[in-house]
Amino acid sequence: MRSFDELSAAEIAAGVAAGDFSAEEVARASLDAIEAREPSIHAFLQVTEELALERARELDRARAAGEKLPPLAGVPLAVKDNMNLIGSRTTCGSRMLEDYESPYTATCVARMVEAGCLPVAKANMDEFAFGSSTETSYFGKTANPWDVERVPGGSSGGSAAAVAAGEVTLALGSDTGGSIRQPASFCGVVGLKPTYGAVSRYGVVAFGSSLDQVGPFGRRVEDVALAMNALVGPGRDPLDSTSQDCPVDFLEHLEDGVRGLRIGVVSELVEARGVSAEVKAVVYAAARALQDQGAELVEVALPHIEDSIAAYYVIGPCEAFSNLARFDGVRYGYQEPGCATLAEQSEKSRAKGFGAEAKRRQMLGAYLLSSGVYDRYYYKAQQARTLITRSYANAFEKADVLLLPSSPRTAFKFGEISDPTEMYASDLCTISSNIAGNGSISVPAGLGRETGLPVAVQLQGPAFKDRRLLTFARAVERAFEGECAVAPAFAGKGGELA
Repeated sequence: MRSFDELSAAEIAAGVAAGDFSAEEVARASLDAIEAREPSIHAFLQVTEELALERARELDRARAAGEKLPPLAGVPLAVKDNMNLIGSRTTCGSRMLEDYESPYTATCVARMVEAGCLPVAKANMDEFAFGSSTETSYFGKTANPWDVERVPGGSSGGSAAAVAAGEVTLALGSDTGGSIRQPASFCGVVGLKPTYGAVSRYGVVAFGSSLDQVGPFGRRVEDVALAMNALVGPGRDPLDSTSQDCPVDFLEHLEDGVRGLRIGVVSELVEARGVSAEVKAVVYAAARALQDQGAELVEVALPHIEDSIAAYYVIGPCEAFSNLARFDGVRYGYQEPGCATLAEQSEKSRAKGFGAEAKRRQMLGAYLLSSGVYDRYYYKAQQARTLITRSYANAFEKADVLLLPSSPRTAFKFGEISDPTEMYASDLCTISSNIAGNGSISVPAGLGRETGLPVAVQLQGPAFKDRRLLTFARAVERAFEGECAVAPAFAGKGGELA
């Protein structure tokens, strides 16, 4: 007997195509693993069993008829709960959308299902993606599979935890300021934030429209490359005006190696205040490992990187205030009963439908966009964004990719950080990539010496050079092969294939 969590996405798809096991058997193995592991993790808000089994049976019928199967046939997939999927609820982790039924399927989800994935579940998240720990979800927190007393990161914590616990093979998350890379780091999995525009955001509930990007989680770099091939699809999505055509095969140069390529070590972030000693040690170990594989290490400077958090926490709340204004307690979403007027209904519905962090960000956005304040803050933040983007352009003239931490520290305990500003600092190493719009990936690089918890390194590349990022990520993976996979407490627990 073999547990399906021992298999990569490529191995599952090959096994289904060869008839070693059926897609339905994989679906049931994933559902069995969820039943066994989910009580400890709470990665999901809804298990979409019938959708998964229906897709599995379609694939099995296609194979029986001699048809060629798609590249991810039979691979179990979790979807962050801010992405619409017909037949499921899309709650965004909020009371405001507790009973909201998806009216259509997001392009990113549809492309993964078309590629053969089995939509197994909707993953827990910080409310409307406002958070770095998945503690702000109205439906309860998600635990880190490496230590259930610790957070999985956020806001895509459910997606990262589900992959790390071996409940699914792939998961989709969204990243506005680090919400894929930081939980990937905490949970010891691979997480890619593609270049802004590489993946369609149609059907994804918006937080910050100029910052949001959808990306995949996997336990292997190859799995993430396969997912990217599905996500970029046949070309740009006409339903998303920011969507761009990315006509590349993300598997094509995965094993090319890094000999002769340049890696810029971002000392400002490696040595920044708040970055733990064990994180620094892992970043420098990764730099040496890449150098041993033939890469050249170069020093680069990002002189405006310290402005990223300030710029982000102006731009993000302003865009969130605009995007969440639609949840007015009248058209859809939570509606407070017994109100005499529409104004009262809207006021009370929003007061009770949103949690504390969602209110905080919207109120901050409303203030920053108000008369007399806009010029002092929002306009300045956009100027800072231009400077940050120029800093990256200058850095990429010297280096092919940049190397830095994914997170300043390993996963912290529940309730350990209660100050919102301290929580915001969790995104120190990731926000600048969203500000500039370039691609970034978090890759596991071992366990911390002091905590024994997963530590990752982050690689950042120029816009629309995400395939190159994956080549470097694979080089890191080779250097630290087997350091992080399914969390030991959950490996092989349920989910066996014959």
